[in-house]
Amino acid sequence: MKLALSIPAFGLLVLGLAAITSSHPADETGQDWPYYGGNKAGNRYSPLKQINLQNVKNLRVAWTYNAAEADGKTGQPLEIQCQPIVINGILYGTTPMLKVFALDAKTGQQRWLFDPFNDKSPRFSQNRGVMYWQSDTDKRILFTAGSTLYALNALTGEPVAGFGKNGEMDLREGLGDDSKRDLSKLSVSSTTPGAIYKNTLVLGSTVSEQGDAAPGHIRGFDIRTGKVLWVFHTIPQPGEPGYETWPKDAYKRIGGANNWAGMVLDEKRGTVYLGTGSPSVDFYGGIRAGQNLYSDCILALNAETGKMQWYFQTIHHDLWDRDLPCPPNLVTVKHNGKIVDAVAQTTKDGLVYVLNRDTGESLFPVEERKVPTSPALPGETPWPTQKFPLKPAPFARQVFTEADITTRTPEAHAFVKERFLKTRAGNKFMPPSLEGTLFFGIGGGAEWGGNAADPEGILYQNSNEMAWDLKMADLAARNAEIASKGKTLYLANCVACHGPDRKGSGQEYPSLVEIGKRLSGQEINAVLRSGRGRMPSFQHLSDQDRFTLVRYLLNADNQKPEPKPAESQDQHNAPVLTETDKKVEFPYIPPYINNGYTRFFDPDGYPAVKPPWGTLNAIDLNTGEYLWKVPLGEFPELTKKGIPITGTENYGGPIVTAGGLIFIAATKDERIRAFDKKTGKVVWEYQLPAGGFATPITYLAGGKQYVVIAAGGVKNGHKPGGSYIAFALP
Repeated sequence: MKLALSIPAFGLLVLGLAAITSSHPADETGQDWPYYGGNKAGNRYSPLKQINLQNVKNLRVAWTYNAAEADGKTGQPLEIQCQPIVINGILYGTTPMLKVFALDAKTGQQRWLFDPFNDKSPRFSQNRGVMYWQSDTDKRILFTAGSTLYALNALTGEPVAGFGKNGEMDLREGLGDDSKRDLSKLSVSSTTPGAIYKNTLVLGSTVSEQGDAAPGHIRGFDIRTGKVLWVFHTIPQPGEPGYETWPKDAYKRIGGANNWAGMVLDEKRGTVYLGTGSPSVDFYGGIRAGQNLYSDCILALNAETGKMQWYFQTIHHDLWDRDLPCPPNLVTVKHNGKIVDAVAQTTKDGLVYVLNRDTGESLFPVEERKVPTSPALPGETPWPTQKFPLKPAPFARQVFTEADITTRTPEAHAFVKERFLKTRAGNKFMPPSLEGTLFFGIGGGAEWGGNAADPEGILYQNSNEMAWDLKMADLAARNAEIASKGKTLYLANCVACHGPDRKGSGQEYPSLVEIGKRLSGQEINAVLRSGRGRMPSFQHLSDQDRFTLVRYLLNADNQKPEPKPAESQDQHNAPVLTETDKKVEFPYIPPYINNGYTRFFDPDGYPAVKPPWGTLNAIDLNTGEYLWKVPLGEFPELTKKGIPITGTENYGGPIVTAGGLIFIAATKDERIRAFDKKTGKVVWEYQLPAGGFATPITYLAGGKQYVVIAAGGVKNGHKPGGSYIAFALP
């Protein structure tokens, strides 16, 4: 653990937040939390200091809202990742089943509840928050569920009739091109709020990461009507810059390169800043030779026109699913004696890029180094160089070495070492292989919870230190395995109700024959997880088994099972229905597929590497130096044995306040904590009823400061939750 260093004395001159002009007066007072990320810059900073270092120990539960009960069921197994917003004393958020609610922010009493499905077939997707827009008396809440964007009256929860069709519009609008792709059958949703500039909503999307991926274009929508105003092609089309970085007409058969993690807005400049993900398919790029712009890029786009102002690519020809996993953070720093408006972007592999907001140039040195290009899978052409920023230093380990092997017990060490010696490691840019590779940085490093920054230019970033075991497989061999195991799972779990022929018995037990024509793979997976009607939840099935069963159901008629989609912690590449004819250009069926997102654990289920397994970091973006790094989270049973606090895997993000505090939940031990922002010392913690795998907020209501976290649970096998918990001083 590093000792705390002094905070720069010029902090009052570095007004990163003040540089962002806002149309909402509570941005500066901290009374409300009006945007995902707290303000349009995504700082997750509050100027409130009623709760501070001296009194935070007195925090108590002020109210609880049971969002699972609002869904009509308790203990249901879908999680909540939502960071709510607060506008004029009303708190808006989403339930596990994607209903939208409005609460009195002071008491937690429900004002209204909107069900987007209303007895229709649910279209499940993750939801991390909602958006607010106002023009005079026209006040709207905008949010997404499944493939639909909704506009609601913020005071009543009623759909806005003039928006799209009765307050709804299809998120596939604006994605069409001259290819033969039938977009109506493709998976397109939006897990994270977009950015609103004047009357334009800029929105990204979540798409499949397999060969049936929809285009990941960024779009601007008219917030009054829902009409598409502009489209930025993240996979360029003929005549557009970057087209030459792909094979000819790649845009017709390749998808992805999407912004699923959210974006931020510099209102003064009229510019949105965002990060994109990898192109399809993950881990094998045989049909997309080239640099692949604008995948894995930090982009600056004109919010009114969609015109690109600059780009900065972090990964060329991504073979490791190293999407930019969280929104950028707009900060103002003092660099080489000058005040500079900057964009800070953190990555899955633990890097921090600090770029000039106007030019996209890095404030700190970045080297382009040669990386391994062999041995690569047949047909693969890895890019020969990748970026290495020299400052700030990485906040997560970069390569798995023998020195990283756990020493928790002799047995654990021997187990991990045996696996280590049988696979490859040592360079994070080694091409994926049939032999297998041990990597850091597939699931973060940084993740979708993002980071927080205070006006002094200090970035607070939580991080995972998890090793991943990536192994590719030949498609034909994998298909045979899926077909065999899928049938076994069906006979064990489904045959009693749906019969050996899958024809069911009418409405009570419907036929599963050609189920892919009625439900996507994502929807089938959601039903298996949560249940529906008489159908129970199949939580006893592992993620891997559920995906195998889904794939079996989608392909049982033709016995040509598709490659199993890899599961990610964000589910942004969950199973989707694909075609099976390899002769067609789309969907593309790769010859090699991965073994899923496989964490590398020791025999007792602990991470295979030495601690820390999760950290919280304070990084001075003015100098590129670390102020402190501390473990985040603990395994109480290990602490009782005298093992120093290890940190845990964590999903969700921090907020920072003028009261000198960082609030964050996110950890495997299901606690929310407050840290001293100057030292990294824990000054308060509370055991939540379920995992708080979301990012908290803070606001003022009735003269009292509140901190609220969604305790939804479920992530990585945790117990279900479904509540929002508010804390305040007595």
